[in-house]
Amino acid sequence: MSKRENSKYKIDRRLRVNLWGRPKSPINKREYGPGQHGQGRQKPTDYRLQLMAKQRLKGYYGSVSERQLRRYYLEAVRRKGDTGENLVEILERRLDAVIYRMKFAITVFASRQLVSHGHVKVNGKRVNIASYLVKDNDVIELTAKAKDMARVLEATQTAERDVPEYVSVDHKDMKGTYVRGPKLADVPYPVQMEPSLVVEYYSR
Repeated sequence: MSKRENSKYKIDRRLRVNLWGRPKSPINKREYGPGQHGQGRQKPTDYRLQLMAKQRLKGYYGSVSERQLRRYYLEAVRRKGDTGENLVEILERRLDAVIYRMKFAITVFASRQLVSHGHVKVNGKRVNIASYLVKDNDVIELTAKAKDMARVLEATQTAERDVPEYVSVDHKDMKGTYVRGPKLADVPYPVQMEPSLVVEYYSR
């Protein structure tokens, strides 16, 4: 198991949820946090509820920094409509998230690596920035080298996840289209996400 996978599962235990719905998560066996006080139960404060909601959303997307998430929040506030819904849509437009949704990668961490190593094209141009925000009707495809990678082929065949309706994908050609920005209800989170609490956290 890689160092990255170890740290990934530490996130699961700390947040006490199977964040990505994976069968390997230690939470499947131990539904409590790490350490000698991990099994303690106490009524969470409003601040803690907001903080945990923020940590779940931030952790789910793997490599989103605190600075990035705050910037996304400010952009979500600026846009018309519900701020929480806007925040989720922005996160789902990240290129690494789109690669994950299209099942070109088995985890969000693997999708980031695929992008940063230059294996992804957007509208025919190579993009190696995981935080690149795709637009409606952008065409995303893998490079010729990436199309034959064993880990990519494995990801496309996994039954762990389905491709959501706001992206369309052809796994034969390893090519897909980002159809539209999703609403919260459209996003197939394995655990309950509460972006409204994240908004409350940042608006304190």
